[in-house]
Amino acid sequence: MTHATLTRGESAPATAAGPAGRARRTARRRAALQWIAVHALGLAAAAFFVLPFVFVLLTALMSDNQTLTRDLWPHPFVWSNFRTVWDTPGFLTWWRNTLVYAVAGTALTVVSSLPVAYALAKFRFRGRNLVMVLVISTMMLPPQVVIIPMYLFWTKQLGMDGTLWPLIIPMAFGDAFTIFLLRQFLLTVPREYTEAARVDGCGELRTLLTVVVPMIRPAIAAVALFQFFYCWNDYFGPQIYASSNPGAWTLSYGLESFRGAHHTDWNLTMAATVLVMAPVILVFFFAQKAFIEGVTLTGVKG
Repeated sequence: MTHATLTRGESAPATAAGPAGRARRTARRRAALQWIAVHALGLAAAAFFVLPFVFVLLTALMSDNQTLTRDLWPHPFVWSNFRTVWDTPGFLTWWRNTLVYAVAGTALTVVSSLPVAYALAKFRFRGRNLVMVLVISTMMLPPQVVIIPMYLFWTKQLGMDGTLWPLIIPMAFGDAFTIFLLRQFLLTVPREYTEAARVDGCGELRTLLTVVVPMIRPAIAAVALFQFFYCWNDYFGPQIYASSNPGAWTLSYGLESFRGAHHTDWNLTMAATVLVMAPVILVFFFAQKAFIEGVTLTGVKG
């Protein structure tokens, strides 16, 4: 009797623990399957975007004969292709022109757009909403619509044909997209900060530089990166204004002529493509935190 009682008493916890253990194992299995499903989709999406870059890089490291075959893996790795492209006459000039265009254009755009965005966000004056509508309306106007009168003005009236100045100088007068993004971010800055600065005797310019700018660094970084990427990849502008002067070509336009001259040397063409893409990828890699934060915090208030 006692033995039967003990047997039943000992089997009761095991029986109770059995369903609970199976439930925990089922939950762990379900969580593992969900983790695999979510990360598998992420890996598939990442591969979808990364594989083209991998293909370009592998092709850039192939020999001349191997690019005409079905091989996907270089053997051997021809790193000298990058040196060959870099030593191509004119390539270093294209690189310098692109760097000047991108850096100068970005700096002028941010410096000229920030005061306008600050005024539209913090000043109260009659017609402010109308001015903002006019600024936004310029974003809806394609550049091809005004390219003929602008080209005649810069080349015929000012004689700047064959240079990048017709593309750089207008950026000193603000950019509608940059003004819009900075204004939307400035609207999220509490008015108490600027009012406290005025009480302490700061003028509007000093308030902007010492109080507002440190608070909106992520937004400034975001619009600066947007403008830098636009200038670095711009093909339409240099084609219109600088096509007559090879000494003023940028990488995007010069790469087209390089591809035409080396239409059978796909390894050199891909090597040149990698050298053009590398600075943009590196800039985004090191500035992605500020870029993502600026895009995320740039709201649509107002």
